Amino acid sequence: MTTQTAAELGLLACPHCGTVWRDAAQGERCARCATHLHRRKPQSIQRTWAFLIAACIMYVPANLLPVMITKSLLGTQYDTILSGVIYFWVSGAYGLAAIIFVASFLVPLFKLTALILLAVLAQRHSDWRRPERARLYQALEVIGRWSMLDVFVVSLLAGLVRIQGFAEISAGVGIAAFGAVVVLTMMASLSFDPRLTWDTKDVMEDKEPEPRMASKEQVV
Repeated sequence: MTTQTAAELGLLACPHCGTVWRDAAQGERCARCATHLHRRKPQSIQRTWAFLIAACIMYVPANLLPVMITKSLLGTQYDTILSGVIYFWVSGAYGLAAIIFVASFLVPLFKLTALILLAVLAQRHSDWRRPERARLYQALEVIGRWSMLDVFVVSLLAGLVRIQGFAEISAGVGIAAFGAVVVLTMMASLSFDPRLTWDTKDVMEDKEPEPRMASKEQVV
């Protein structure tokens, strides 16, 4: 049994006030709040790819450059994400090492891979495992908030460990690159329209029509 989408049924939802309209034309204005109505987010795939490519570029320095610089009487130590994980693991803090490894390495990598997969399949209008892809996007929204754990840990240590002459911790250049990766993946996730997963045919990208108020039926 094939389930029709709201767009195929002629239903458009206002992105601002949430009102659903029947038989509304693409680009019309919502009769309640005068917001332009679109079947899908304008330029969704293009924006998603732009953020993903930028995130992939920043992912390399985020893992190669030091995220934390520790200065002590024994010298200066530069730690990347993985070297920090190794340090905590060797020190016996297995739980902390596992948390940082998952939140700071696996989660960003998983988000990048999953978003690339969703964007490619949506661009091709593939019908492969659509329910699973929808749940995958929901999972990305849930786990995305934990991606900033490493930034939080370094910021906390940098603020607490400031014993002049004995020990001092500061953030490295890598933490800025890592923060950029997190923000860019969040922007890519927000730019991607999950409704594209259910499209069975090409949906024309929005064009700005002549502004006019919608004369359509409101769906309660």
